[in-house]
Amino acid sequence: MGGPLAHAQGRIRPCTGDLGAIVRYATTGVARDHLSRIHQRATTALLGRGSAEGFLDYWPPVAQDENADPRDRGYAKWLVDTDKVVLSTTLTKAPWERTRVVNAPAAEVVAGLRATGDGDILVNSSPSIIKPLLAADLIDRLYLLLCPEILGGGQRLFEDGLPGSQWRATRQETGELGETAFVYDRIRRR
Repeated sequence: MGGPLAHAQGRIRPCTGDLGAIVRYATTGVARDHLSRIHQRATTALLGRGSAEGFLDYWPPVAQDENADPRDRGYAKWLVDTDKVVLSTTLTKAPWERTRVVNAPAAEVVAGLRATGDGDILVNSSPSIIKPLLAADLIDRLYLLLCPEILGGGQRLFEDGLPGSQWRATRQETGELGETAFVYDRIRRR
């Protein structure tokens, strides 16, 4: 497979705009353990502008909070300390340290990162990046958190027209509230 893996973390839910609906699920032990796994081998975070700006408001203070859940704090420290690439057509400067802003298609950016990097690339909760990477068959692993609520609208992660692909479930865990964490690895025929 040459080069680092591209991982995508997303939440299967009908609405990606209102994260308030998933907070009670995202703070369970199952969800926090899932979050702890997603960044273990990643050396680069690839984010869309909206996710980057939202993460900037939330995660850096968690990294400094000694009272925060250790799993949240571990992820927050990783995110603050790792190299970040933010895809944006509107940002003119990096929103935080160790960040560069790139105005290019996601597939081109990932191909460049794979060619020059030595660790995995994590795309975290950025459907605007995950969808074109799925279409270009550049995602090797999906981390999904299924929250048992129907919000009734919003952006879809899996759009019609994606090329067919096969995935193997490598992990599944369900929590007390019915939230289910899944890890799927891409099956590639050689």
